[in-house]
Amino acid sequence: MTALLTILVLVFIAIAIWQMVKIFDLAQVGTSNSQVATDKDNTLNGYLMIGFLAFIYLITIWSVVELGDLPLMSNSASAHGPEVDNLMMISMVLIFIVQTITQFLLHYFAYKYKGEKGKKALFFADNNTLEFIWTIIPVIVLAGLIIYGLFTWSDIMNVNEDDDPLVVELYAQQFNWKARYGGADNTLGKANVRLIDIDRANILGLDEADPNAQDDVITSELHLPVGRTVLFKMRSQDVLHSAYMPHFRAQMNCVPGMITQFGFTPTVTTADMRQNPDMIDKVANINNIRVEKSKKLIAKGEEALERYDFDYLLLCNKICGKSHYNMQMKIIVETQEEYDAWMKEQKAFKNSLIN
Repeated sequence: MTALLTILVLVFIAIAIWQMVKIFDLAQVGTSNSQVATDKDNTLNGYLMIGFLAFIYLITIWSVVELGDLPLMSNSASAHGPEVDNLMMISMVLIFIVQTITQFLLHYFAYKYKGEKGKKALFFADNNTLEFIWTIIPVIVLAGLIIYGLFTWSDIMNVNEDDDPLVVELYAQQFNWKARYGGADNTLGKANVRLIDIDRANILGLDEADPNAQDDVITSELHLPVGRTVLFKMRSQDVLHSAYMPHFRAQMNCVPGMITQFGFTPTVTTADMRQNPDMIDKVANINNIRVEKSKKLIAKGEEALERYDFDYLLLCNKICGKSHYNMQMKIIVETQEEYDAWMKEQKAFKNSLIN
């Protein structure tokens, strides 16, 4: 209600100002109300264009110096992460250069060729040379970016299954994730949403008659061994979801009725990432904010916020419903020994069914 009243007040203020301006214009008896711009108007607008050009350059420089955190992309934790970051940086640099040049030309030309009485504009109906130049340059630049991007994408997606990657299924449903491991044979059993049987705890619809499904392991936490390639098979139970793992520079849609896949090799354990200086500063800043907010909550008689510790996360990057914001799963990257020890503690599918 407060927000609505505020909006209404602002609307009424805007209407009042508009009416006052109209009254002021009508009160200017004897003055010209011509809608044709004069040399004075054009000169003023020309200087304003140069002033605005200076403003956007100054605000850009200030933003980079005061708010910038270069490099823009950091803390990647997968083997292909640096390549993706490099592609992003090249794109950003090119965009920055083009924006700087085009904004200068736009504003400078508006000033230099402002309207002046008696001045006739010189123009060319066509110029094949200029047309060729400003067509071929973007073509070459974009072709280079696209080809580089295709090679990068091909390197990421072409996971050689002969190298025995760890096979993991990511199962998406409103509004949570489940991970399924192939067990000792590293082979996922057949599954279908029509086979879901909640009464028997068959929550992912595994085919109970499939031998490969017997040793599958279903978990609510994703553990990955560092340095080993992981091939993800992705399913969705209901709507379109998107498996997004930002620190691993990985994202792939989970589409109902089909299996999609993505692969990467984790290179930094959770423990090591927590010791990263940038991450230490980030966590400290978050906890400082939580301390301040907790003081206000405690004053109201509410519980304080818990301390934040860094964890890799699997997020949903598609708006999939009202609880989309909370659809996430913890990812723990650890040594092979730690992963093996954790896996031994998990229950196989055949032993998790309710008879």
